Amino acid sequence: MNVIDLYLLGHRLQKLAESAVPTDGIGEHPTSTGTVLIVAADLRDHPRTTVTEIAQRTGLAQSQVSNGVARLRAVEAATAEPDPRDGRRTLLSAAAQPSGRMQAVREAPLGPALAAATSDPDEVLALLEKLSSLLR
Repeated sequence: MNVIDLYLLGHRLQKLAESAVPTDGIGEHPTSTGTVLIVAADLRDHPRTTVTEIAQRTGLAQSQVSNGVARLRAVEAATAEPDPRDGRRTLLSAAAQPSGRMQAVREAPLGPALAAATSDPDEVLALLEKLSSLLR
């Protein structure tokens, strides 16, 4: 495996994950599911942060982060409050309790997406779990 193979594998895994996310009732949005998941993870790891700071950490464009935050706030997965030190800034955090939407995404089964991509989804899932533990 080389850098290109690794990059393409990562991209394929991202697409598999996106295909496993339930989409019932979420409607059309200008921001991809992947972007929303990246923003949600950043909010979880960096509470009381700003759109600009998330964009800097993730490499996403500010407009992508803003749209991702809007989607997360719409399903009550993120909160916003004025910065007490600078009223022009808004501080963002992950909601204290996972929203119903976030819980549904976390509990979405990977089996159907993996079954569509491979003849042995159980082995692939086991290998992904092993890889995940090794890369933590």
